[in-house]
Amino acid sequence: MSSIAVSSIVFASIFGSGLVGMAVRRAIPADYLGPGEKEVARLVTGLMTTMAAIVLGMLVSSAKASYDARTNEVAEISSEVVSIDRMMSKYGAETAGVRAQFRMLVEANVNRIWPAQAPVNVELKPRDDGEILVDELQLLAPKSDAQAQVKTQILGMVVELRKTQWNLFLKSKQAALPIPLLLVVVSWLALIYLSFGLFTPPSPTIVVTLVFGALAATGAVLIILELYTPFRGILRISSGPILEALSQLGR
Repeated sequence: MSSIAVSSIVFASIFGSGLVGMAVRRAIPADYLGPGEKEVARLVTGLMTTMAAIVLGMLVSSAKASYDARTNEVAEISSEVVSIDRMMSKYGAETAGVRAQFRMLVEANVNRIWPAQAPVNVELKPRDDGEILVDELQLLAPKSDAQAQVKTQILGMVVELRKTQWNLFLKSKQAALPIPLLLVVVSWLALIYLSFGLFTPPSPTIVVTLVFGALAATGAVLIILELYTPFRGILRISSGPILEALSQLGR
């Protein structure tokens, strides 16, 4: 389910609770909504509001840290791609075919992670094409100690690149919004809105205020969901670094 769909459900749950509170207010005797009941409701609502704010802040911070980590890994991959190509150029003209194959692999990976069409099925898992590249590099026959040293460095850098790619994939799979925690926070917000509707006389101004409050809370949930899905949706990680690295290959 997309983050916008989930956020829409969250908004409906929160604002709907306020409407339910207004409906219940009309059905219960006025004696049940006296000053004592309002004071207790105010205290409990204040407690839930504080807890919800703390948890939402924690979730936003955690999601932002995950998003920044994935961004840094993309930049690291871009740097490693350029470094590998430069080292193959340093080896000599013998690597011309391998460099061309390497460029094709990078282009294929860019198209998998940043497809031209809507990113519904983004594929982060590295393919076995990189192993073919390693086999091609192994076939190189150094003609000097310098070339042998460069070949060893290239193979080590390719292995490190594969490691970074797998880290990006595995950490992206692990980084996800804890659904039970989200349900708890949404439940708190729904109860808060139920209290608002129950103890506040309904009016157009109150309804509009509740709408904006629900939109604010839903916006926080939307940001969290988007940050946890950095390769699709509104807050996609830019492909700029890897495209810039791609433009440097073969020079």
